[in-house]
Amino acid sequence: MKSLSRFSPLRVIDSHTGGEPTRTVLVEGLDLGKDSIAARRLRFRANFDLLRSAIINEPRGSDVLVGALLVPPTDKNSVAGVIFFNNVDCLWMCGHGMIGVVVTLGWLGRIKAGRHRFETAVGVIDAEYDGANRVRIENVTSHRSQKDVTLEVPGVGTVIGDVAWGGNWFFLVKEQPIPLTPANVEELTNSAWKIRQALAANNIAGDDGVEIDHVEFFGPPAKPENQSRNFVLCPGKAYDRSPCGTGTSAKVACLAADGLLKPGEVWRQESIVGSVFEASYRVATAGGVIPTIAGDAYVTGDNRLIFDADDPFQFGIKR
Repeated sequence: MKSLSRFSPLRVIDSHTGGEPTRTVLVEGLDLGKDSIAARRLRFRANFDLLRSAIINEPRGSDVLVGALLVPPTDKNSVAGVIFFNNVDCLWMCGHGMIGVVVTLGWLGRIKAGRHRFETAVGVIDAEYDGANRVRIENVTSHRSQKDVTLEVPGVGTVIGDVAWGGNWFFLVKEQPIPLTPANVEELTNSAWKIRQALAANNIAGDDGVEIDHVEFFGPPAKPENQSRNFVLCPGKAYDRSPCGTGTSAKVACLAADGLLKPGEVWRQESIVGSVFEASYRVATAGGVIPTIAGDAYVTGDNRLIFDADDPFQFGIKR
């Protein structure tokens, strides 16, 4: 792909959910086929990776930003299909991003308050929208794959954690000696990145050998009405400003497996910046749990991205 000028100007709507940004992409003329969202995700990944990079990476974006590409759904009862991506690759699912997409579509006047159905690469997401900023999503079935995995991490020491699926694969660390405060973000990032590298080096993976690309720490909350505070390192080495929807789903799956959270009971998960998701679950008929995540999103911008063929960074500054 020599130029992205045929996509220029490209309309994107920016929002944030609990502090974590989402860029909803409204693109025309992108032929990804009409089959499943999972298949179209792979096609986007293989054929349009330069567009992904141009949308998300500097100078138009940042490492923190998550993209949400809207595509036609396969089912007429769904509002849209959504392909999520970040600064290095496509994601399977994104909880904060799904909340951001719903609020964005409400802001655009495309949906009203009520229940809405969306298709993602990992399954159907049902969303309940209040018509303003509050969204409650019913995520895909989540489960714990491995419990109390002991890992020797160079430069960190012995780490014990669970492997769980919440729409992405997570390693949830049991104990974290570094306080979960914004002042410690650099140290937390370095520690989490070393853990991710050690997981790969020791062939510790999710089901079917899928790479674990998210690492999650937990600690006491800053406010007594919450149950926990977390720090989540995402695949592109940026930390999640929100409590992370898929990470909170993975946490709920572990709590349920340990008998520490009953069906329908609310778990208030606090992020490292203080934003909160309210989570609960119901038991899935085929095993695991179906988490519900509630949070608030706000639209922050309605933008047009320009791709100039003469711009040396038209494809973004790639990592």
